[in-house]
Amino acid sequence: QVQLVESGGGLVQAGASLRLSCAASGLTFSRYCVGWFRQSPGKEREFVGAVTWGGEQTYYQDSVKGRFTISRAYGANTVDLQMNNLKVEDSAVYYCAADPSRSVVAGNTGSVEVWGQGTRVTVVS
Repeated sequence: QVQLVESGGGLVQAGASLRLSCAASGLTFSRYCVGWFRQSPGKEREFVGAVTWGGEQTYYQDSVKGRFTISRAYGANTVDLQMNNLKVEDSAVYYCAADPSRSVVAGNTGSVEVWGQGTRVTVVS
Protein backbone atom coordinates (compact mmCIF):
# COMPACT_ATOMS: atom_id res chain seq x y z
CA GLN A 1 0.00 0.00 0.00
CA VAL A 2 1.40 3.35 -1.09
CA GLN A 3 1.19 5.92 1.64
CA LEU A 4 2.77 8.97 3.22
CA VAL A 5 2.44 9.51 6.94
CA GLU A 6 3.20 12.84 8.56
CA SER A 7 4.11 13.22 12.21
CA GLY A 8 5.44 15.84 14.59
CA GLY A 9 2.64 18.37 14.68
CA GLY A 10 1.46 19.96 17.89
CA LEU A 11 0.66 23.12 19.81
CA VAL A 12 3.51 25.51 20.51
CA GLN A 13 4.06 29.12 21.42
CA ALA A 14 5.19 31.70 18.92
CA GLY A 15 8.95 31.61 18.50
CA ALA A 16 9.22 27.90 19.19
CA SER A 17 10.31 25.14 16.84
CA LEU A 18 8.75 21.96 15.51
CA ARG A 19 10.07 19.22 13.28
CA LEU A 20 7.64 17.44 11.00
CA SER A 21 8.46 14.16 9.36
CA CYS A 22 6.98 12.49 6.30
CA ALA A 23 7.48 8.73 6.12
CA ALA A 24 6.86 6.88 2.89
CA SER A 25 5.97 3.26 2.31
CA GLY A 26 5.00 1.21 -0.71
CA LEU A 27 6.96 3.34 -3.19
CA THR A 28 10.53 3.95 -4.26
CA PHE A 29 10.78 7.26 -2.48
CA SER A 30 14.01 8.33 -4.17
CA ARG A 31 12.12 8.53 -7.46
CA TYR A 32 9.80 11.20 -6.10
CA CYS A 33 10.08 14.90 -5.48
CA VAL A 34 8.49 15.73 -2.14
CA GLY A 35 6.62 18.86 -1.19
CA TRP A 36 5.15 20.28 1.97
CA PHE A 37 1.86 22.13 1.79
CA ARG A 38 -0.40 23.61 4.43
CA GLN A 39 -4.04 24.55 4.74
CA SER A 40 -5.76 26.64 7.35
CA PRO A 41 -9.53 27.04 7.75
CA GLY A 42 -11.17 28.95 4.94
CA LYS A 43 -8.01 29.08 2.85
CA GLU A 44 -6.72 27.12 -0.08
CA ARG A 45 -3.92 24.63 0.34
CA GLU A 46 -0.66 26.49 -0.18
CA PHE A 47 2.87 25.52 -1.03
CA VAL A 48 5.40 25.64 1.79
CA GLY A 49 8.48 24.05 0.29
CA ALA A 50 9.80 21.13 -1.71
CA VAL A 51 12.86 19.01 -2.31
CA THR A 52 14.01 17.20 -5.43
CA TRP A 53 14.57 13.49 -5.81
CA GLY A 54 17.97 13.16 -4.22
CA GLY A 55 17.74 16.22 -2.02
CA GLU A 56 19.92 18.30 -4.32
CA GLN A 57 17.60 21.28 -4.48
CA THR A 58 15.10 22.82 -2.09
CA TYR A 59 12.51 25.48 -2.67
CA TYR A 60 10.51 27.56 -0.20
CA GLN A 61 7.62 29.94 -0.07
CA ASP A 62 8.87 33.45 0.67
CA SER A 63 7.13 33.67 4.03
CA VAL A 64 9.06 30.69 5.43
CA LYS A 65 12.48 31.29 3.90
CA GLY A 66 15.13 31.46 6.60
CA ARG A 67 12.84 29.81 9.15
CA PHE A 68 11.92 26.45 7.58
CA THR A 69 14.33 23.83 6.28
CA ILE A 70 13.55 20.66 4.35
CA SER A 71 16.00 17.82 4.72
CA ARG A 72 16.24 14.56 2.88
CA ALA A 73 18.98 11.99 3.08
CA TYR A 74 19.65 10.23 -0.20
CA GLY A 75 17.93 6.87 -0.25
CA ALA A 76 15.99 7.50 2.95
CA ASN A 77 12.25 6.96 3.20
CA THR A 78 11.65 10.13 5.17
CA VAL A 79 11.65 13.86 4.47
CA ASP A 80 11.68 16.30 7.36
CA LEU A 81 10.49 19.87 7.70
CA GLN A 82 12.28 21.80 10.43
CA MET A 83 10.27 24.85 11.43
CA ASN A 84 11.94 27.49 13.56
CA ASN A 85 10.69 30.80 14.93
CA LEU A 86 7.10 29.77 14.36
CA LYS A 87 4.47 32.45 13.97
CA VAL A 88 0.76 32.38 14.67
CA GLU A 89 0.12 32.60 10.93
CA ASP A 90 1.99 29.31 10.44
CA SER A 91 -0.90 27.51 12.11
CA ALA A 92 -2.39 25.01 9.68
CA VAL A 93 -2.66 21.37 8.78
CA TYR A 94 0.59 20.41 7.08
CA TYR A 95 0.62 17.82 4.32
CA CYS A 96 3.44 16.14 2.52
CA ALA A 97 3.03 15.23 -1.10
CA ALA A 98 5.08 13.16 -3.50
CA ASP A 99 5.19 13.02 -7.26
CA PRO A 100 7.69 11.58 -9.75
CA SER A 101 7.69 14.89 -11.63
CA ARG A 102 8.65 18.36 -10.44
CA SER A 103 4.99 19.29 -10.00
CA VAL A 104 5.33 19.62 -6.21
CA VAL A 105 8.36 21.87 -6.71
CA ALA A 106 6.13 24.13 -8.77
CA GLY A 107 3.53 24.08 -6.01
CA ASN A 108 1.06 22.35 -8.29
CA THR A 109 -1.46 20.54 -6.09
CA GLY A 110 -3.51 19.28 -9.00
CA SER A 111 -1.16 16.59 -10.24
CA VAL A 112 0.28 15.12 -7.08
CA GLU A 113 0.38 11.35 -7.07
CA VAL A 114 0.42 10.75 -3.32
CA TRP A 115 -0.76 12.87 -0.38
CA GLY A 116 -0.33 12.29 3.31
CA GLN A 117 -3.20 12.61 5.75
CA GLY A 118 -1.83 15.77 7.36
CA THR A 119 -0.59 16.81 10.77
CA ARG A 120 -1.88 19.84 12.64
CA VAL A 121 0.37 22.66 13.76
CA THR A 122 -1.04 25.28 16.11
CA VAL A 123 1.01 28.29 17.12
CA VAL A 124 -0.31 30.50 19.90
CA SER A 125 0.90 33.91 21.02
